[in-house]
Amino acid sequence: MPVRVGIPRYLGYFTFYPLWKTFFEEIGLEVITSPPTNQQILNDGVAEAVNDACIPIKLYHGHVVAIKDQVDVLFVPRFVKVRKLETETFCPKFLGLPDLLRASINNLPELLDTRVELTSGRFELFRIAREIGERFGVSLARITRAYILACQALRRYRGLMCKGMLSDDALECMEKGNQASKRQNLGELSIAVLGYPYLVYDHFINMDLVKKLNGLGAKAFTAEMIPPGRLLREAKNMPKQMFWYYSNRAIHAAYYYLKKKRVDGIIHVTAFACGPDAMLDRLMEMESKKWGRMPFLTLSIDEETGTGGVDTRLEAFIDMLKRRSVK
Repeated sequence: MPVRVGIPRYLGYFTFYPLWKTFFEEIGLEVITSPPTNQQILNDGVAEAVNDACIPIKLYHGHVVAIKDQVDVLFVPRFVKVRKLETETFCPKFLGLPDLLRASINNLPELLDTRVELTSGRFELFRIAREIGERFGVSLARITRAYILACQALRRYRGLMCKGMLSDDALECMEKGNQASKRQNLGELSIAVLGYPYLVYDHFINMDLVKKLNGLGAKAFTAEMIPPGRLLREAKNMPKQMFWYYSNRAIHAAYYYLKKKRVDGIIHVTAFACGPDAMLDRLMEMESKKWGRMPFLTLSIDEETGTGGVDTRLEAFIDMLKRRSVK
């Protein structure tokens, strides 16, 4: 029976899942993911995580609880750096996530807390893959083949999103091996929905934001729909970069959409009590005013956020944009 490795369906899942899933399966492991976020996962996360944790960290704890008894190993990589921006790193809670889990949740299986720091050289990701593969007694030849296929899967995933697919549509397309139908309507308005991918793409915690926008006649555009090279070039608009990877991606995407003038408004999905996100929100709002007074809406989310308030704010924002467009 193959070793069962668990991947929680949150945080880095929306950015790197095809890479890890393909690699683990190609070296002979069985990959098990937690279910999509639901109320039980949220409740478990709130119960297990420390009180002052932000909602993403609480949800990750909930996903771990949902899967921990079904697997032999939990894959919880310790993300440090993945791009060569001098001061950029991941949020401290990403760096300490394996330790947070060990301190908070009882009866955990073994945690595979591989350190991911990709700025030491071109072959750093392969070194990480080799380290993981050797941990499970896999030959170098098989590790190399799995690594190549995993990188190809990640490139395809990113390519599908650059063509306009959302994360779940791109993953569905890859699973089925064909072109999955896009769930977004064309819409008369175009809205940049920006923020950390685990808030933008998790339908439960953002109360199905994109579907609501589609229903109001708007199409959503995200940071992942911008080619990575172009996104990184937008960094020159900032005299100094923010310290956090996902924060930089979001503000760079905002610059791209503001300069191209391809959207009618920007919605920033932000996590309440997240310090980096609070700084990002203020910066994004100021830049939206600076670049042509782009309409800007902040949606702050935590475990107490209700659909009624979100619906009202979205309807008012879209109505304002429609009125603005006919003047």
